[in-house]
Amino acid sequence: QVQLVESGGGLVQAGGSLRLSCAASGRSVSSYNMGWFRQAPGQDREFVAAIQWLGGTTFYADSVKGRFTISRDNAKNTVYLKMNSLKPVDTAVYYCAADGDPRSILKIASYDYWGQGTQVTVSS
Repeated sequence: QVQLVESGGGLVQAGGSLRLSCAASGRSVSSYNMGWFRQAPGQDREFVAAIQWLGGTTFYADSVKGRFTISRDNAKNTVYLKMNSLKPVDTAVYYCAADGDPRSILKIASYDYWGQGTQVTVSS
């Protein structure tokens, strides 16, 4: 079993930055594909970013490409999401996920483990 705990969310003004962390415990996630998803009020959960364990290839939603960066520190068993140039539309609960199927790394259903989420609020 893998437990994931997100942190780093908060309230920030438009144009600001935040770095989310996802700390894993229970077992190493160094061989897992990892992802970040978000869910705004009244909306479905959506893909934000993912990183493959093999080669470290990254993937991003078009809405965050060029502003967000996903990275991982296997020694710390932690995945990060650096968010720059934040916009009010980025307001959501952000979730970390682990063990994504490499054939569908952008899809919610491909992940086996989820964190509880961290709130990000961007004010205009």
